[in-house]
Amino acid sequence: MLPVIEQFISLDGEGPTSGELAYFVRFQQCNLRCSWCDTAYSWDGSVTAQMKSARQIYDEIKASGIRNVTLTGGEPLIQQDILALLQLLAADNELLVHIETNGSIDIAPFQQACPADNIVYILDYKLPVSAMEAQMCLSNLHHVTQQDVYKFVIASPEDLQRAVDIVLQYDLHNRCQVFFSPVRELIAPLLIVDAMKEHSLNKVRLQLQLHKILWPKEMRGV
Repeated sequence: MLPVIEQFISLDGEGPTSGELAYFVRFQQCNLRCSWCDTAYSWDGSVTAQMKSARQIYDEIKASGIRNVTLTGGEPLIQQDILALLQLLAADNELLVHIETNGSIDIAPFQQACPADNIVYILDYKLPVSAMEAQMCLSNLHHVTQQDVYKFVIASPEDLQRAVDIVLQYDLHNRCQVFFSPVRELIAPLLIVDAMKEHSLNKVRLQLQLHKILWPKEMRGV
């Protein structure tokens, strides 16, 4: 069984299918405590999860008629029965599945268990302001493929420099898709653009989260 905090249909606010409709499944529990976390309700006990089977979640996704699926949290990859759900989703080529994972969990076992072109890993790399960089699984920097995504949530000039350093050190922009996402209350997006220009960061994309532009940031289910 899987602990589900919420399920909803909305615009995908970030990532490769930004602006398209997506079916979101948010799981309870996270193994990190990022300083700027905007979904603390997924792990702080303020919301009671519904326990659902992998088959039930899959059937609900299919009944929605939505192709893009985002598994998020919390942290999807720490869920006990997540592999059962991934296997159902991977076998359905009508779906495109994004797994939003916090970067602390090794994705290699999941890639091996569910080798599928319709499964995309969207990994965070936690930067200094998050206070969680020490928890990053660095082997993931080598496991990602061209269809996967590394996302850097940037909250300060120090974060920005660290993101640039990681991208260049691991040649990450040639391994996978790379997104720089500003915490807009803490850093001006144009500072990120300047750094991208300064370092000739081809293939790196500035990402402004659509859902935080269209709706109040505290609103859930959007």
